[in-house]
Amino acid sequence: MLTMKRRDFTLSALAPLLLSACGGGSDNTAFPPGPKADAADALKRATHYMDDTVSYQGGYVWSYSPDLKQTFGEMEAYRTMCWIQPPGTPSVGHVYLDAYHATGDERHWRAAERTATAIMAAQHPSGGWNYIHDFAGEASLKQWYETIGKNGWRLEEFQHYYGNATFDDAGTAVASQFLLRMYLERREARYLPAVHKAIDFVVNAQFGPEYGVASGGWPQRFPHFPGAVSSMPLPNPSQVPAGAKAGMEDGDYTLHVTFNDDVMGENIKFLTLCVMALGETRLLPNISRAMECMRLMQQPGPQAGWGLQHLSREKDGRPAGSPAGARSYEPRSLATHTTQTNIRQLFNYFQLTGDRKYLARIPEAIAWLKSCPLPADAATVNPLLGGGRTHPTFVELGTNDGLYVHRYGSNIHNGAYYVDKNYTNTVSHYSAGRPIDIAGLEATYAKLNGMTDAAVADLAARSPLKVAAGGRYPNTFRSARWTFRTCSPAP
Repeated sequence: MLTMKRRDFTLSALAPLLLSACGGGSDNTAFPPGPKADAADALKRATHYMDDTVSYQGGYVWSYSPDLKQTFGEMEAYRTMCWIQPPGTPSVGHVYLDAYHATGDERHWRAAERTATAIMAAQHPSGGWNYIHDFAGEASLKQWYETIGKNGWRLEEFQHYYGNATFDDAGTAVASQFLLRMYLERREARYLPAVHKAIDFVVNAQFGPEYGVASGGWPQRFPHFPGAVSSMPLPNPSQVPAGAKAGMEDGDYTLHVTFNDDVMGENIKFLTLCVMALGETRLLPNISRAMECMRLMQQPGPQAGWGLQHLSREKDGRPAGSPAGARSYEPRSLATHTTQTNIRQLFNYFQLTGDRKYLARIPEAIAWLKSCPLPADAATVNPLLGGGRTHPTFVELGTNDGLYVHRYGSNIHNGAYYVDKNYTNTVSHYSAGRPIDIAGLEATYAKLNGMTDAAVADLAARSPLKVAAGGRYPNTFRSARWTFRTCSPAP
């Protein structure tokens, strides 16, 4: 089975390095005999196979049987489909560009071009992307939702066809960033309209000032589908233990301000790249509002964290900004891993702006994380809570008790998910515990908070958010996964 890990795809490309020259490649790039030449040859053979044999019109899913007769994304897929959700089509495109930079071989560039074409074909008219695209057409996609998708136990986002696009799982962000890379590589105009559509999608989907505390946030999906599901069936309800919670506590979650999968961080990153690379200074207010939304959504002490989602508007007497439930296994709660992610993002926003307000309440968030570790015997009674996990994924509002996901039954027709405080027998496919690096958070906070005013002013002066329209931008960007390079100043 050919497969890739779902969450191994990340991009953090805001740290400029030294300028480096870009050069064209050829199909016959030669390395001296040895490991480098062997690696380059293996890369080229892999690209040939993936592009010529595995892909469908340049698109990819996640996993394939050796004969390609069975294909899977997060669920079983048609052969005519491509998966946008990482590690799908855009993820493969980034790998091709990395291989091109590593070897200079044009074969990798041509594969990246074909993948970019597939991604542009999959782009929703609104400018974003759905999780999946079917080259056989919309009727085929709807049939998939009505047969395979609707039987996706837990996978509630695939059970109904909404006909819109999503920020979930970084699909739109990863596709947008890849097309931006493709344009910047050689300044080929054919990629720019799709990039502009993606920018417009992010801008149009953002909650406006009329939403108060939610201003600057993003929903899970856009444009909103009025028929979005707001409840889940609960077959055999007698199997839900006393005191447990089941179902979608806050109804249609696609309108909530979404932090899950770092939606806000990914969108801020993409818009910032567009400021840096394209001189799109009109996006600076959108970036600022988003950073402020994250800051303001932090809950009051002593539970000074964040949830996966927060209400974008008042609901049942609960104000906008309150933590919200989403899918049936995502209870109304605070989320420890999301809080850690948001703390790290606030570190980034301080470094981008020089504004100490982004550091002001981080000690409260760290103090809250210290207050809710896993029980001492958690890893002993439940091996799924071992492996370096230190905290429950979800923490109940008010009591500060951990909440854990379970299910009964064997499929969507006779079973359901529920949440309670029992940390044994948790589901294996959705982690009940998370590794929270409190020492690392404290060290970073101490380092940044200890900077002198002069050092902070110098940091802010060099921020990519200070770029003037039409100015130069850093030519090289690096992440833990790759470096991507561009060759000319923004037009």
